[in-house]
Amino acid sequence: MLSSYYGGIFDWDVALSRLDELNALSADPELWSNPDKAQALMKEKNRLEAQIEEVKRVEITLKDNVEMIAMAEAEGDEALVEESCNQIKELAKEAHKLQLQSLLSGEADGNDAYLEVNAGAGGTEACDWAGMLLRMYVRWAEQHGYKVSYLDETEGDGAGIKSCMIKVEGYQAYGWLKHESGVHRLVRISPFDSNARRHTSFASVSVSPVVDEKIEIEILEKDVKTDVFRSRGAGGQSVNTTDSAVRMTHLPTGIVVSCQNERSQIQNRAQAMAILKARLYEMELQKREAASGAQYDAKTEIGWGHQIRSYVLQPYQMIKDLRTGTERTDAQVVLDGDLDDFMHASLAHKLGGGESGKIEDIA
Repeated sequence: MLSSYYGGIFDWDVALSRLDELNALSADPELWSNPDKAQALMKEKNRLEAQIEEVKRVEITLKDNVEMIAMAEAEGDEALVEESCNQIKELAKEAHKLQLQSLLSGEADGNDAYLEVNAGAGGTEACDWAGMLLRMYVRWAEQHGYKVSYLDETEGDGAGIKSCMIKVEGYQAYGWLKHESGVHRLVRISPFDSNARRHTSFASVSVSPVVDEKIEIEILEKDVKTDVFRSRGAGGQSVNTTDSAVRMTHLPTGIVVSCQNERSQIQNRAQAMAILKARLYEMELQKREAASGAQYDAKTEIGWGHQIRSYVLQPYQMIKDLRTGTERTDAQVVLDGDLDDFMHASLAHKLGGGESGKIEDIA
């Protein structure tokens, strides 16, 4: 039974019991007296229903195909046997994906995410690479139905970006993106080198969970230094610029965050505080993971020896994750946002203790 693969991670009996509980709570006429609580409850109920129905659908389809194979073999219909076997192979892939999704059970895995890209040393070349990385993640988010908003961006001198932070909104955005944190290395013939020499560039990615109301993060006013600077509005040439952008420095940790996407200083201040809370919460999560031996994000110096993934575009094409060994040769497809293989491998690595985590038999 497929649901047996979810024991301990997605406990089937607990899930059914929780759904019964949520159905009873949603039938309470007093529920909507607190709209925020009601919306949160209905959101959890709808998600749990979808997860349960997806598992049931795969199990029913598997059962139907097994019965079809038995009938086809009895009648000597080899074509039907082959067709049903192919459908079962596709179901195995779906079951594997469901199993991986069930691993996103951390306390913040279901939350929205802040994703920040920073160019490493190397001037225009590194800034261009940072811009390519940002585009890759935006494309990935859009392909999965997530909403993307830009919070802060510093353009590169000649191309790309020096840094940029975006907010990715959608269920399990942080859970999927969190293992993308680290240093990413690019090898290519530089479009900015008139001698067409090969260059190596680095950029770092940092992912933090958006902290919701269920998570309390206390920040003392005396621990935060706030600076206001001029933000850029639409139109260029310093058109629509205002002194509304906010930069916050958390003195005990040295964490610096900024926001300039909102029109008012008050809104930017609130957004910057939310980002600061997310960064502090992420730091706490890293401490817990490090203590359990599960931490393998590389967030140190942006350069040699610290990368988590290499993107080689010349003299051959190969993108390789250095933690899981996952490789792809269709580099442009990956740079256009097709990152699922790498994300699934990261979760499978967690599932199998370094092994593939593949499901060979779901019967």
